[in-house]
Amino acid sequence: MSVDSVFVHKMWNDHEISKMVKGGVPYPMLSDGGGKVGTAYGVYGEDAGVENRGRFIIDPDGVIQGYEVLTPPVGRHVGETLRQIQAFQLVRASKGTEATPSGWKPGRMTLKPGPDLVGKVWEVWKTDMAAD
Repeated sequence: MSVDSVFVHKMWNDHEISKMVKGGVPYPMLSDGGGKVGTAYGVYGEDAGVENRGRFIIDPDGVIQGYEVLTPPVGRHVGETLRQIQAFQLVRASKGTEATPSGWKPGRMTLKPGPDLVGKVWEVWKTDMAAD
């Protein structure tokens, strides 16, 4: 979603993104003309009429679980966004009995939250990173 019109989105997809991603953007792009959604999320700059680049991970209950806001000159990494979504999905499916360490990827070790974990996260992280 951005303040750009649907026509600008189409041009961006057809002439830029489709050259980098086969088939172009695989999801609907939304226009936030006037910045109402961006204002609600705190990323719309009214003076400039643009939105900072924001990514919000919202769970099925409508709760923001993660977000990142960057100024326009810095790009995002889609792979990191997907990794975080997978981590949030795993934690949700476990009903909080599992957590993911820094840099966790599907198939890697998870953490069991609790007092016994305090001061020992590095051991799990070090062991799992050695697998790379």
